Amino acid sequence: MNRNLTRRQFLKAAAAGSVAISTTTSAALLRKAEGAGAGRASGKPPNLVFVFPDQMRGQAMGFTGQDPVITPSLDEFARQSLVLTHAVSTYPVCSPYRAMLMTGKFPHANKVLSNCNSNSAPFGCELQQSDICWSDVLKARGYSLGYIGKWHLDAPHKPYVKCENNSEKFAWNEWCPPNRRHGFDFWYSYGTYDYHFTPLYWATDSPRNKPLRPKQWGPEHEADLAIKYIRNEGGKYRKENKPFALVVSMNPPHTPYNLVPKKYVDMYAGKTYKDLSNRPNVNIEGDTPGGRLARKHIKNYFAMVTGVDEQFGRILSALKKKGLEDNTIVVFTSDHGNCLGAHEQATKNVHYEESMRVPFLIRWPGKIGARHDDLPVSTPDIYPTLLDLMGFSVDIPKQVQGISQASIFLTGKGKRPASQLYMWVPVGKPALGRRGVRTHRYTFVISKAEGKPNEYVLHDNVNDPYQLKNIADEQPQIVRELTKELVKWLRKNKDPWLKIGELK
Repeated sequence: MNRNLTRRQFLKAAAAGSVAISTTTSAALLRKAEGAGAGRASGKPPNLVFVFPDQMRGQAMGFTGQDPVITPSLDEFARQSLVLTHAVSTYPVCSPYRAMLMTGKFPHANKVLSNCNSNSAPFGCELQQSDICWSDVLKARGYSLGYIGKWHLDAPHKPYVKCENNSEKFAWNEWCPPNRRHGFDFWYSYGTYDYHFTPLYWATDSPRNKPLRPKQWGPEHEADLAIKYIRNEGGKYRKENKPFALVVSMNPPHTPYNLVPKKYVDMYAGKTYKDLSNRPNVNIEGDTPGGRLARKHIKNYFAMVTGVDEQFGRILSALKKKGLEDNTIVVFTSDHGNCLGAHEQATKNVHYEESMRVPFLIRWPGKIGARHDDLPVSTPDIYPTLLDLMGFSVDIPKQVQGISQASIFLTGKGKRPASQLYMWVPVGKPALGRRGVRTHRYTFVISKAEGKPNEYVLHDNVNDPYQLKNIADEQPQIVRELTKELVKWLRKNKDPWLKIGELK
């Protein structure tokens, strides 16, 4: 395959049969797997189930011993999975993460530089129809593809969809037309919509002006549908004789935190905010916005996580009952974390660990060994890594900027990244905002704003795990070293941020 094809050329070639469908994974990947049967060595392509709730921080899983949250399904899943303890969201906010996930490219390359809404729409901020997403590759390989839940990759356009998240002057939510769904043939989704007890969806054939409005908690409703997709009774949801890839994108534990079933809140009965808030970077007793936020919402946030955990467990159970467990790659992650008052930050879009760190658990029985690994994986790496694992490394487009970590997933061996990129871009100003790097020890960020001197932040995450102190002024040598590391990332990604400030 020509790895520099456009999406249109790729799909045309696939339809004509000129994109070869291999029956085994690459010899190199097989050798790296040391006989474990990576990719499609058995001749049967693996299924993929990719579950990612919105705004679930990496600390909010019981087995980590950090947040005191109840997650029995994830705790059991972790014992069966590769757990990446240093996975991050490169740009910890919804749309930029989702675009990096789908394209394997960083925001300046995929054009999703901020959340997709009516403010960013004039700047072309949406997933590009011309990009070759990993779903396009799997579609060309004969997969059935399903997407359930939040999408948030389309720019709203007038007349705006009539719904509670939109008004005549400003809009978040938008319908995704079939030609922009990048190969997903089963569709039950929405742009962004935050009424968890009365969610809104467009089904595969729903017109823009007729969304569906079920009266059921969003994650439960989506898990119900995912289970139906997996069971596939009567071949209603997918081609039974074909491999499938299913994405389940739940909105909770995203705000509003009070929209959570009482049964999950009751699981924290007798617990006060003092019992649940154990992070010293939260002013839990203070009369500050962060302190008030944490006191009011921490129980409901954890209850939402527990609800998501239960629904994830139901999906896993359906795979097992269908006999698909052994030949299905299951990923559980999130688009970004949630500060919930830490550092006086309400939610995400900042460099702090509560915002950047996300869960990342991947299970493939007999192929990926269960263990914890501190591999510093970044968001664009997910696309090439999954395709490589599934045996389709030859199909990864040249434009993909992420790096496959399949060898490390399979064997623990391979070249490891030295750092992870962090970024934030103000709407319509691609050369400004924050850029930084995160290593196993440090988080380093430089902020650029019009008419202001650069601001530097350096945290030692080993000696100061809650990032209570900025030591940039005390460690000029570390600042210089990490600035060089940052420049490498920015040059690689052709980030216009480099043109302001004379970094070298």
